Amino acid sequence: MAAITPSPSAPAPVLRACLMEARCEVLRILRTPSFALPTLLFPPLFYVLFGIVLASKGGARPEVATYLLATYGVFGVMGVGLFGFGVNVAIDRQRGLLTLKRALPMPAGAYVFAKMAAAMLFAAICSLTLALLGATLGHVELTPLQWLGLFAVDVLGVLPFCAIGLYVGMRVGGDGAPAVVNLIYLPMAFLSGLWVPLTMLPTILGTLAPAWPAYHLAQLALKVVGHDDGRGSLLHLAVLLGFAAVAMLLARRRLRTSA
Repeated sequence: MAAITPSPSAPAPVLRACLMEARCEVLRILRTPSFALPTLLFPPLFYVLFGIVLASKGGARPEVATYLLATYGVFGVMGVGLFGFGVNVAIDRQRGLLTLKRALPMPAGAYVFAKMAAAMLFAAICSLTLALLGATLGHVELTPLQWLGLFAVDVLGVLPFCAIGLYVGMRVGGDGAPAVVNLIYLPMAFLSGLWVPLTMLPTILGTLAPAWPAYHLAQLALKVVGHDDGRGSLLHLAVLLGFAAVAMLLARRRLRTSA
């Protein structure tokens, strides 16, 4: 009798476990409106207010709307990564859920994979929402390749902030995590030129802006729409990868010893 072999189309056990964990993570976030609603609604609302309504009074709505479409996209995905990891991981640790996850017979990286997958999904939703508002209300005109490039920058750009958020979540408690994340999120957004162009801020702030990862992601997004600082994309990518690598290494060290 011929041996029975598993179907080649059947998912590997490790991949299936990771996908199931990701599905549960997405459902968990959707059932937590206190996270899902502000993360998905605040960037579009701010964009409509500052990038469309106020810009129309100055007579330069399409140009301003295009610029802020790129920067508010970065602002949105920053929140997804920092809050999705920084706050949720800290709460999981405080409630003992992280200890339970480590005791379950599941792949070691499934927990982090699930949160990263959920963050990329929410980053995609945020990016598409902003794109819809920009194309309709803001009269933003981009080529299909530019729209696709902006979407890719947003979805992939959430990953460095996931790494930073993971480290924060492994360092602080669940009660203090929202305050700590806001202390990182809001000043970084302002100092990186996400709310207003750096040319409108004091010179010293523009000089220090490259110290923030959000600045480098914003420059990649602005390069897609034709507004950037003129520096090469490889430099910005290298800085973002450096921040992500350092944060992941530090978080991994804490994860090994965290109960």
